[in-house]
Amino acid sequence: MPALADGTGPRLLAISDLHVAYDANREIVSKLWPTTDEDWLIVAGDVGEIFADVEWVLRLLSERFAKVIWAPGNHELWTPQSDPVTLRGEARYRRIVEVCRSIGVLTPEDPYPVWRGPGGPVTIAPLFVLYDYSWRLPGQQTKKAALARAYEVGVVCTDEFHLHPDPHPSREEWCHVRIAETERLLAARDESLPTILVSHWPLVRDPTAVLRYPEFALWCGTDRTADWHRRYNAVTAVYGHLHIPRTTSYDGVRFEEVSLGYPREWERRQGTPGRLRQILPREDGR
Repeated sequence: MPALADGTGPRLLAISDLHVAYDANREIVSKLWPTTDEDWLIVAGDVGEIFADVEWVLRLLSERFAKVIWAPGNHELWTPQSDPVTLRGEARYRRIVEVCRSIGVLTPEDPYPVWRGPGGPVTIAPLFVLYDYSWRLPGQQTKKAALARAYEVGVVCTDEFHLHPDPHPSREEWCHVRIAETERLLAARDESLPTILVSHWPLVRDPTAVLRYPEFALWCGTDRTADWHRRYNAVTAVYGHLHIPRTTSYDGVRFEEVSLGYPREWERRQGTPGRLRQILPREDGR
């Protein structure tokens, strides 16, 4: 994917938290287009809750972008009562993977692709690791205590009602299974190449420090991924979930929160909602 003579060329772009159950968000998604025919797009989870909506979005984007890479968020894993697809937990995730494969969208279950355009080569690793309630507030020694506080103050993620871990006994145990599998896959990559790690949930806890309701960090990640950006030679970590789009740096690694979020959130921000974040080549030239 060589750059064009005028300095433009293929771009690696990213977005997350599309939440197309909202009509305004669905309209934004319908207008997402690449800048060149060779652009790749990372979708870092939370496309929607209804199975048909997830399929519609990923199919639409796969028809427009040269390659689409998807990592699941918590909302795709929900089983709402209104959804005709009643699969739960692991079975629901695997069914979405099957749909992705039928339309050419890459998932955490596929070989990691290598971006060879401007800023490459770099391995793009979509991850599915969930969370394990380890991001508790000071003084909270157990998940039970942390959840009790969350319910007391009314800050409880809807996952508690709609994200079923079947056949795993709990969400945290599903998380630990996913971590072990993901570490195996990352260890098998080409170690001569740097990586871009793509996860719906942030790999480090630091970004949750700006949450308005700190109790929500319980559902945002796991301590077990805290060194992955260093261990796996990441140049960038792409994530969403927090609905706080920004660029930060930890241990010299760029972290990009790329969410669109809910209309009530993006309506307050300056700029065009749904603008795709350019991951490579870096816009700052670094």
